[in-house]
Amino acid sequence: MFYYSNSSIYICSFSRTILLKIGTLSLDTNGGDHVSEKNIGDEFQKQTKYSRRSLGEGPDWSIQPDLYKIYPDALHVTLPIPTSFSTCSFDETIKKRRSIRSFSTEPVQIEQLSYLLWVSTGIQRKEQGFAFRTAPSAGALYPIETYLVVHRVHGVECGVYHYDILHHRIEQLKKGDYRNAIAQAALDQTMCAQAAIVFVWSAMFNRSKCKYKQRAYRYIYLDAGHIAENLALACVSQGLGSCQIAALYDDEVNSIIDVDGKDESSLYLSVVGVPGE
Repeated sequence: MFYYSNSSIYICSFSRTILLKIGTLSLDTNGGDHVSEKNIGDEFQKQTKYSRRSLGEGPDWSIQPDLYKIYPDALHVTLPIPTSFSTCSFDETIKKRRSIRSFSTEPVQIEQLSYLLWVSTGIQRKEQGFAFRTAPSAGALYPIETYLVVHRVHGVECGVYHYDILHHRIEQLKKGDYRNAIAQAALDQTMCAQAAIVFVWSAMFNRSKCKYKQRAYRYIYLDAGHIAENLALACVSQGLGSCQIAALYDDEVNSIIDVDGKDESSLYLSVVGVPGE
């Protein structure tokens, strides 16, 4: 028997009120609809629509986190100035892009890593006090953070890192071999253990929710996709392979990168390395 506690969550959307039962995936609505695990995605799509009757509430900038996440006490690894070594035209890069799931034992060069990070989500230009990045983001709010599980990068210790976008450097969060941990967290996909690097993208939800409320989740997922495509094409241009992975045990990945799964949570992965034979 479920009960509604004082901490029950009331979500108002358009003309209906949805009552979310704490501890379940069930939702009861005044209209008699029932939302279960099987159709919670359908309900999300419906309840986050825009209409001419309502575009939702205005922004609440008071809940917006900083645009840049920095670990001041971490060991910082300086990256070279991003430089492309590509000989591919854009058309060739598009035609060659494919998912690579087998990798050689050859390491990725730190120059390549620097370029991949910048191309995927680095600062592209600064205008009127704003720093715009290489991938588009709804409202230029940039909710996505980039972490790395490094296995084989020349000049970089094995471990877990965070990309400090503002200073174009990486911050060591954990030292050691996390190949098996990230592979297991990705539904036991062995390519995560074989790759030179696993990119882990997380979202700091309030960066977007402060403006777009519940609809922000749509934009956050799109933002992650933009970044992943930039990375995939950059890998091709550098003679590297990549494969994007959305099949993951969220909490296990969150544990690897040390985020709480609430204010910030993992969304998406990409393996990167020198393609195998």
